Parts: sequence; C-alpha cells; structure tokens
Amino acid sequence: MRNRSWTLGLLGLFLVFCYVMLQFLLSTVHIGGLVGQMEPQSEVEKSFKHIVLIAQELDNPFWRTVEKGASEAAASRGMKIDYLGPIRINPTEQTSLLEKSIAAKPDALLVQGIKEPQYDMLISKAIDQGIPVVTLDADEPDSRRLTYVGTDNREAGRRMGELVVGAAIGKGRIGVIIGSEQAENQQQRLEGFRAAIANMPYFEIIDIRASNISRIQAAKHTEAMLKQYPAIQTMVGFSSLDAPGIVEGVKAAHRNDTLVFGFDDIAATRQGIREGTIKASIVQQPHEIGSAAVQLLASHFLGSALPQQHVIGTYILDAKTLTPVSSP
Repeated sequence: MRNRSWTLGLLGLFLVFCYVMLQFLLSTVHIGGLVGQMEPQSEVEKSFKHIVLIAQELDNPFWRTVEKGASEAAASRGMKIDYLGPIRINPTEQTSLLEKSIAAKPDALLVQGIKEPQYDMLISKAIDQGIPVVTLDADEPDSRRLTYVGTDNREAGRRMGELVVGAAIGKGRIGVIIGSEQAENQQQRLEGFRAAIANMPYFEIIDIRASNISRIQAAKHTEAMLKQYPAIQTMVGFSSLDAPGIVEGVKAAHRNDTLVFGFDDIAATRQGIREGTIKASIVQQPHEIGSAAVQLLASHFLGSALPQQHVIGTYILDAKTLTPVSSP
C-alpha cells in the first residue's frame, strides 16, 4: 500500500514537471515570435533618415508651407523632418541653430542661405561630417551645399517689374517694401525689379524700406513713406506679409488711390485681391519647394547626382479669377 502511494506521488510530480516544461517551451516559442516581429522594426529604424529643416522665421506662412511639403514627402520615404527656426527673423540665431543641428548629427540639413562667411564654414563643417546640406528659398552658391531648391529670385523680381509696368499705367512712381536688407533673396528680387523698369519711361523707385518680415512694420513704413513722399502712386512688397501690411499703411495714410502689389499667396493677400485693395501678387510654391528638396535628398541617398539648382516656378494671382496661371 505504501509503495503504491509512493508510485502515485512520483507520477504526480512527473506530471507537474511535464506541465511546467510545457509552459516553459510555449513561453519560449512566444518570446521567439515577438523577437521575430521586432526584427523588421529594427531594420526600419536602422534605415530611418533624420532631416533638420531650419526656417528663416518659425511661424512665417511661407516657411510653414515649406515644412508641410517636406514632411508629407518625407513620410513616404522613411524620413522625419525636425522643424526649427527663430521666432523673429534673426540671421545670428539661424547660424546658431545650424551649428547646434550639426552637433546633433542628422542625416541631412535643409537651410536658407544667408551669404555670410561663418555660415559657409558651417556648411563645410556639415559636409566634412558626411551631412548633406540643401539650401532653400535663398541660395549659398559659393558654399559646398549639395543643391539649391527654390525660386529664381531675380526672375521673380523681373516678373514683378513687368506686372507693375503693365498694370500701373500712369502710376509709375513706386515705393518698395522688402522683407530684409540682409536677405539675399530679397536683394535679388529688387535687382530683377530694377532691371525690368530701368528703361521704362515714367517708372522709378522713390523709396525702399525693410519690414523685417513683419506686417506691422510694413504698415508703419508704408504710412511714413506715403506721408513723406506724396508723389508715390504704387507700392510693391517683396515678402509674404508685406502686401497686407502695405494695405493697412495705405489706409492709415488716407491714400486709397494707391496701387498695391505683393508677393506669395496667403489668406490676407487673397482677401485684399478680392476686395480690390491689392492689385496682384507674384506667388512662389513653398509646398513644392519643401517636397522637391526631400525628393532630391532621397535620390542623393540612393547615389544619384543632383543638379546645382532645382528652380520652382512662380505664378501670378490677380483679381480676374483668383485662379493661378503658371509661369512658363
């Protein structure tokens, strides 16, 4: 009887042992399955590209649209866009952000050109560390940047000149608001504009002032300019917030007979065109600029050679239909 009890006890222990071993084996198989599922994710993370986009001004509508285009293009290409920029236009802070971004060792950088020796040195530093740099909106042609993606700013300025000459008949005395005196793209637009009106009789620039990419400053400068130079009949703005600011300045100066021309396509500019306070606008394509920059980076990562420049065209937005007509 005692032997039978021992036999039953040993059999029970054996069954318990078998159960524990079975659970262990099942757990091992389950864990192995989880590891197998994680391996493809690790490969994705390994091929993930981290791109830093440094804007001229963080919440500027133009740059936010560039970010949107870049982020949408990046999402389908195994890339992630980190968007940085000064709160207000500040080339020194842009330079500092570029230096900090290089130290973080991203896979690529998208930056606006500033045309300063220190900036060129930082671009070279990034290239030396294997970080490709693409300039947007304003080029840094003497640097070692990979390529430039954006508007041909001289051509855009020339096109603005032709637009003004065609529409401002009898109102050729012009006041100009530019976004920044230091920004190369603004100076190039002004150069193109000057060239377009240079040989046109009765067209001349009376005064030029900088808004510092501020609608409020554009309004203040416009009001002051019109009061100081009553002969001005036409106002031209070369950055996205200038035309809406000019409209406010025109109203403050009680000069509702003044023609206003702007740059870019934002809600306030469209409203002005609808109301007749803005004659027309030369419009860039920031979404396409951001998207094209990421597409070019993707090609570069695959070993393709890139052009020195990838120019995105402009179009004219006016009161006729508010339907953009693409440039050739």
